[in-house]
Amino acid sequence: MKKSIFSLVLAFVVVAMACSCMSCKSSRKSATEPDTVALVGPTFCADSAYAFCAKQCSFGPRLMNTEAHDKCGEWIMKQFASYGMKVEAQDAELKAWDGTMLRSRNIWARFRPELTTRVLLCAHWDCRPWADNDPDSTNWRKPVMGANDGASGVAVMLELARIISNDSTLNIGVDFVCFDAEDYGVPQWSSAPDSQDSWALGAQYWAEHQPQGYEARYGVLLDMVGGEGAKFYQESVSKQYAAEIVNKVWRTASQIGYGSYFPMQEGGMITDDHVPVNEKAGIACIDIIPFYPDCQQSSFGPTWHTINDTMEHIDRATLKAVGQTMVQILYSEK
Repeated sequence: MKKSIFSLVLAFVVVAMACSCMSCKSSRKSATEPDTVALVGPTFCADSAYAFCAKQCSFGPRLMNTEAHDKCGEWIMKQFASYGMKVEAQDAELKAWDGTMLRSRNIWARFRPELTTRVLLCAHWDCRPWADNDPDSTNWRKPVMGANDGASGVAVMLELARIISNDSTLNIGVDFVCFDAEDYGVPQWSSAPDSQDSWALGAQYWAEHQPQGYEARYGVLLDMVGGEGAKFYQESVSKQYAAEIVNKVWRTASQIGYGSYFPMQEGGMITDDHVPVNEKAGIACIDIIPFYPDCQQSSFGPTWHTINDTMEHIDRATLKAVGQTMVQILYSEK
């Protein structure tokens, strides 16, 4: 997934964080620190989200044009349908960077489709075919299990769908979209010209082939939201297109006790599924994606595009922080 371009200010992140930690010793509350608020909506169950993540991995790597991919897609659709969602498959043949035709399936599950006030939640469900960022070069052509990079975002959405289906107090519609063919971008070992357009193929197709008249108040992309030690900095494309939504989500996380997971600092500029949602679909969409400023392996974390992206490195606490924040966001909408 995704190439990243980091802003110059990130060179000073470590220093800024150190200074911030020193200032935390003061017992006086910062004037800009959000006040705490009461939780609204149902409780997000991290154990359930973890189980949804593990179930996806049980199919094996969900690689394009494979049986594991197709079976997992059918399971995802059945899960959403079991929660009373209106579920649709958007199938397409998409051409990859190397000429391979990919049998792509975007999955769209709609909660209360009759309502016109809607929020879009999305994640990708396919896996990277090549562990091209693995520290061992002999693994570069092996598939990635995608426990975090793929399964975690879908797992959070499935748990959100489960709990809101059992609650009658949410008065807005929610669209859950699982994008396919996100992670088939040009590998680092290839001599082919790198291209941002080789990523997020499913999201590009979805953005260009929406039902006529579809509207969403805003969108939130959940990408790699279950990793150990994850912190979600404010992504730059998100701030460019949807600064108010970024502020809302990060403020809300702080207000309900998850501010340590959502630093009020800017991260990198990421090529991800939210780019076509913003630029082609015209829906203001943000990306909740981790940034590891001190990780030598990758700023996306030590397991990104490696054979180690497995369930052993999924953290229930991270799933909980993201999931409960999204519950608070949805149930705070008027």
